Amino acid sequence: MSETRVRPRFELEDQTIARLEPETLPVPVEPPAVPGGIGLAATGVAVLIIGFAALDAGNFVASQFERGPVLGWLTLAVALGGFGLLGAAAWRELSGLFGLRHVDRLRAALTDPARAKAAALDWLASVPDGATLAEAVRATDDPAAILALLRAGPVAALRARADTRGRAAAVQVFTAAAAVPSPARDGLLVGWRGVRLVRQVAELHGLRPGLFGTLSLLRRVAFAAAGVFATDIAADVAMRTVMSNPILERLASDVAGAGVAARRMVVLARATAAACSPVPRG
Repeated sequence: MSETRVRPRFELEDQTIARLEPETLPVPVEPPAVPGGIGLAATGVAVLIIGFAALDAGNFVASQFERGPVLGWLTLAVALGGFGLLGAAAWRELSGLFGLRHVDRLRAALTDPARAKAAALDWLASVPDGATLAEAVRATDDPAAILALLRAGPVAALRARADTRGRAAAVQVFTAAAAVPSPARDGLLVGWRGVRLVRQVAELHGLRPGLFGTLSLLRRVAFAAAGVFATDIAADVAMRTVMSNPILERLASDVAGAGVAARRMVVLARATAAACSPVPRG
């Protein structure tokens, strides 16, 4: 009786299997928020305070002019200087918020083939060394080629600069956390250095966020930086499993905590670069 050998059967498909990881790093685009009751109340209080302060200043200047022209002009100069500085601060805050909104509009335009070239040229005019690539963008009408030029040129350069800022912040945080371990001080250090890093990366992309602009930008990058909390748990479990000596366990946990804090800076720099750039990652 002969045995029949069963041969393996292979079924091949011509279709390309899709990648499991997302092609682009998602950056949330916040819809225009409807002003709530607290916001309207705060705006009303600010209008009343500024309005009555301006009226009081005007009446005081008028009374000073009645006492003498020199005293009146001096009082007017002081009032204009003070209100001018307040106006400049308000304009800087609004400019930072407008810059973030402009990035959202450019990101939406780059996904539209009809507006991709104009959006690319608009963005290149605001980034360092963007003028050198403008001619190449004008010479092509393919949206995919335009995105490829942007990714290979200014996006790669800005990402490298952001990584440099992130590594510098990581070295500072790691050194401070490893030298004098303190959970409370480490939290303050990471928070302060993280906000400064966000502002530095935003300035690399031509943005000048103020207080409210920085808060808005932090909301955009918080979802990406939150992933490092898993590293905290993994590092803690690994240290407790490997180390049994109390002294070695304490030393290793301190160094691991410093490393996780430093890793936060690197992730935060990359997430901020993605939020500040209108070009999607390929």
